[in-house]
Amino acid sequence: MEEQAVGEQTQPSSTILETRNLTKDFKGFTAISDVSINVKTGSIHALIGPNGAGKTTFFNLLTKFLKPSAGQIIYAGKDITNARPAGIAQQGLIRSFQISAVFPHLSARENVRVALQRKLGISYHFWRPVRILDQLNEEAQATLEQVGLGPFADTKAVELAYGQKRALEIATTIALKPRLMLLDEPTQGMSSEDVGTVTELIRKVVDGRTIVMVEHNLNVVSTLADTITVLNRGEVLAEGNYDTVSTNPAVMEAYMGTTDAA
Repeated sequence: MEEQAVGEQTQPSSTILETRNLTKDFKGFTAISDVSINVKTGSIHALIGPNGAGKTTFFNLLTKFLKPSAGQIIYAGKDITNARPAGIAQQGLIRSFQISAVFPHLSARENVRVALQRKLGISYHFWRPVRILDQLNEEAQATLEQVGLGPFADTKAVELAYGQKRALEIATTIALKPRLMLLDEPTQGMSSEDVGTVTELIRKVVDGRTIVMVEHNLNVVSTLADTITVLNRGEVLAEGNYDTVSTNPAVMEAYMGTTDAA
């Protein structure tokens, strides 16, 4: 009986990320107030809200670029409230912009190799001969194939179209083997064609991973997100699937300043 009980306790949790009453004050201004969310393993969880809702501040708290004034952040069963950014990255929690500042004059393949080389234990040994990274070429190429950039492996990042650059950013994120990917406005500034391409790419790479994304494009959110948390003035206004939140009168008021009944 005891063995069975222990086995039950060691079953993987369905929750990979949880915030408990997370709060951030800036000299009297409360940017995030008592926010609690629960992100399910293997899901796409979207954060939306009008300008000034606190979405970026919340992301900065998750990735430890800001320290919470109160509350907790639990990732993979561990309290990471006071962890350092590099520490959580090593545990598989990766924010897109942390590694997506691609090197413009390196090829797509070379950019992915920079991310892959960490596992060789030479991440900071840039004085080593470049040929030492040739062993990563095959995996780099396979990663580029995943995001549709296989034919552009030798193209410099600066020469890629905008949507392709965002795909390369996602490729470098994938190269770091994330358990949880935090994507900050992945379709911002894109044409409708590029939005469609990146939306399908995100849907493809979620396999075996969890994604939390801040996204302004509600069409993208409605297509991708399993759960949506709506923030407004630093507080959770609503949560649920797209049908639930899109018909919520408080959400309509926050976005449009009116409701159907008004």
